[in-house]
Amino acid sequence: MNPALSRRAAVLLFATVIFAWGFNWTVTKLLLQSATPMWTIAIRSAIAVAALLPLLLFTGNLALPKRGDIAVVVNIAVLHMTAYAVLVALGIKLIPAGRSIVLGYTTPLWVAPGAMLFLGEKMTRWRTAGVALGVGGLALMFNPAAFDWGDHKAVLGNALILLAAVSWAASILHVRAHRWVSTPFQLVFWEVLLATLLLTVLACIFEGAPQVRWSWQVVGLFLYAGVIGVALAYWAMAMVNRSLPAVTTSLGILATPVVGVLSALVTLGEPLSLPLIGAMLLIGGGIALGTADHWRKG
Repeated sequence: MNPALSRRAAVLLFATVIFAWGFNWTVTKLLLQSATPMWTIAIRSAIAVAALLPLLLFTGNLALPKRGDIAVVVNIAVLHMTAYAVLVALGIKLIPAGRSIVLGYTTPLWVAPGAMLFLGEKMTRWRTAGVALGVGGLALMFNPAAFDWGDHKAVLGNALILLAAVSWAASILHVRAHRWVSTPFQLVFWEVLLATLLLTVLACIFEGAPQVRWSWQVVGLFLYAGVIGVALAYWAMAMVNRSLPAVTTSLGILATPVVGVLSALVTLGEPLSLPLIGAMLLIGGGIALGTADHWRKG
């Protein structure tokens, strides 16, 4: 196994993950201008497989899934890497990338009540306040003064992103309850490989043969999405999780939507509205409250 990093190296690597994931939403939005949603995710995933295999071999982290880990490998591949990714791709094609990333990162809000219902965790006052604050952020985003409920395309796009967040939350609940035999990073290649197979089948069924308007820019975007946004980010996050406290990573990851919104502003020229800023602060604050509760108990 790789040794833990120094604190400075871990912080720099963590910042790399935040920027990689934040920019990946804008990259996905740009790719959808040249390819259909499911093929976009399938190609990105295939590139990630090709990048992860030598990385895991080089670091000595490639391991066949043990019987006790097969269920969680399938869960992550199906709910997170396939369902979440496809729903996000379908949704982000219909609505701005900045709005999408804020909605996509509501996932921790749904984990808290889910953990109470399915894992027997207590819904403490901190978690309750956090969920309430986050829901307040959603209410701000969807109030009739800031959102056109008559725009059916926008309603569908927002619903798909929220459904994606719930799908990721369901995956997290399973992961939280799972007793790992191998480490999460040792299994990531098999999860991405399974997701790639599923995505390819779905793309063939629903979108037919791949139709991509190839250019050097599109190739570069796909390489970024697969190599940086998936393979490098997963490796980096595995290293960071071994080197920094959980509360640091849980709070730090809240910077990802900020990077995503700003990248959409600069790259795509998307407007930065006050309701979106307010919602981002409320949702982020709600997630921070829930994390603070976990930290206080720890």
